[in-house]
Amino acid sequence: MSGSLIFRKGLDLKHAVSGLLAEDYHSTLVDRIKAEDFTYRAGRLTIHLAREFGFCYGVDRAVDYAYQTRKRFPDRAVYLTGEIIHNPHVNDNLRAMGVGFLSDAPAQIDALGADDVVILPAFGVSVGALARLDRRGCTLVDTTCGSVLNVWKNVKRYAESGYTSVIHGKVSHEETQATASQAVDRGGAYLVVLNRAETAIVCDYIRDGRDREAFLARFARAASPGFDPDRDLARIGLANQTTMLMSESLEIGEMLKAAVIDRHGAAGLDGRYQAFDTICSATQDRQDAVVTLLREQAVDLMIVIGGYNSSNTANLARICAAVRPTFHVAEPECLASPREIRHRPVGQYAEASTTGWLPETGQLAIGLTSGASTPDNLVGKVVERLAELASL
Repeated sequence: MSGSLIFRKGLDLKHAVSGLLAEDYHSTLVDRIKAEDFTYRAGRLTIHLAREFGFCYGVDRAVDYAYQTRKRFPDRAVYLTGEIIHNPHVNDNLRAMGVGFLSDAPAQIDALGADDVVILPAFGVSVGALARLDRRGCTLVDTTCGSVLNVWKNVKRYAESGYTSVIHGKVSHEETQATASQAVDRGGAYLVVLNRAETAIVCDYIRDGRDREAFLARFARAASPGFDPDRDLARIGLANQTTMLMSESLEIGEMLKAAVIDRHGAAGLDGRYQAFDTICSATQDRQDAVVTLLREQAVDLMIVIGGYNSSNTANLARICAAVRPTFHVAEPECLASPREIRHRPVGQYAEASTTGWLPETGQLAIGLTSGASTPDNLVGKVVERLAELASL
């Protein structure tokens, strides 16, 4: 890296943009709910808010840096490589500020020059994408989350020690793509597994090495170039996309460890399997908080607020749906009426419409949480909308 000026610790304009950030994302109603033991009451409605929700430190930092960038370079073209975080409200605000998205026109990267400014999102970017931007000589503002950088550190360690990184994540997610590129850049291999079912296939291969062609076909899009399961599964290290369900990441680690022991014996574990703690504390805190809410409060249903492409929000909804009727909504407008709600069903990708979702009479208790990329003002607006619908 040599062609670009890179800002990694902000642009010394935090105070200059704090008012605008508060105007765009703060909620006095949410502050009041927190002060009242995370509980809101209006008529027959009681809302229990999870004690950890919304913007995490990494997201807050990324959005702050993006606003600082626009303030610092008012007369220069400013771009994002893609969504700063997975929340349409935040990304729309940045578009309205004149920030362009290179993901809308990827070929535009080759037209960038020294006068252009490019913001790298909280998920990070691949090694190749960063090198491509560096060659253009533009100014870079790096908002990559520290938790993501921690995963990268361990993936690099695996590669340099001859271990294949088995990454619990989504192949198409920007963060997982960036993490995988770190392994390849250090001469290593990677394999991405989405869930326990895919991990079971990997474990079966570790144990007996059968059906090589079927294995390669199954993971064709999820493995490093030239991946050889006989060679590359001999020594493995666990990594994860930071926004995945953390309990599942831990289970996947135990599954892989057991498979290595079955194949090589307990004595063979050393030198063939590694795992470091790369669980994002903010993701874990939000998941723990919603589990606590469901255990301590007798709610009729759960509302989870966040972008439909937000992995951590989808996992919060997944936890809730196991025990209560749950609706993952992207914005307050999804609460169309007391009879109809638009939401993303757990395990699906398209928005659906459900009727009869809100009990029409009697006392009503609703649990509420939001993903790490959801600002407080959206939470406040959902509370107001629920109060309005419950009173009709």
